[in-house]
Amino acid sequence: MSVWISLLLGVVQGATEFLPVSSSGHLAILQAIFTAFGAELPAPQDLLLFDILLHAGTLTAVIIAFHRDVAEIAGAFFSLFSVSKRADGKARPAQRLLLLIVLATLPILAVGVFASTFDVLTKNLYFVGAALIGTGSLLYIADRVAPGKKADKTARVSDAMVVGLFQAIAIIPGLSRSGATISAGLMRGFDRKFAVKFSFLMSIPAIVGATVLHVFEAVSQGEFTSGEFFSYIPGMIAAGVVGYFAIAVIKRLVAAGRFGVFAYYCAAVGVITLFLEAFLPKGI
Repeated sequence: MSVWISLLLGVVQGATEFLPVSSSGHLAILQAIFTAFGAELPAPQDLLLFDILLHAGTLTAVIIAFHRDVAEIAGAFFSLFSVSKRADGKARPAQRLLLLIVLATLPILAVGVFASTFDVLTKNLYFVGAALIGTGSLLYIADRVAPGKKADKTARVSDAMVVGLFQAIAIIPGLSRSGATISAGLMRGFDRKFAVKFSFLMSIPAIVGATVLHVFEAVSQGEFTSGEFFSYIPGMIAAGVVGYFAIAVIKRLVAAGRFGVFAYYCAAVGVITLFLEAFLPKGI
């Protein structure tokens, strides 16, 4: 893989992993365009080591962007093994947030084992385009929901489970994980800032889980002896840097009540995708 292709895929992964526009959908579109003009754009999931490094980059971006929350949650996890408790016997706020994240992760654990069966859908741009339009519609609806007040102290178990269900559904190519989970949080009455924070914090176990699975696959296939390792590094760095700034952008837009701007973008890209499938040279 050339350094330029590595950088391109890293930028696309970093931006679309966190902006509510679907990373799988955009990668499918790029693949179709490259293939139509006689080039071949490797899919990250077909290069396990590269996919692992891209996930490492985006995971680093989330941890840095929410380092204080991550530190508090890590402390809450280790405090579970401590004999000390609050005087009133109630769980610490960070422990409650940890519980909500764990519960929200359960649905994707249940469907994650079937993730590879959805890869074939990325070859069908009609499906990807329709899913992008669906993402846009979801964002449009969520942006018009009255601002809620629920946060880590008041969000309920049922709220976390619903948001987690939306994350599991977003495994479908063309549906945005961040868009689906933030929208679900807003529709469940989450405070705008908390909806964003919860969405990205619950992405950490999902990314870690996917990475661990790919590490086992990569080891079994001898990927770690790949001579292309150093050409993958620029992609990992690009994914991390672009991902960090993408998180900053989405935090500002959601807080300002301008989340809906992505609704128009996704709808437009979805329509363009349908057009591409109809008129691009075949062989994709």
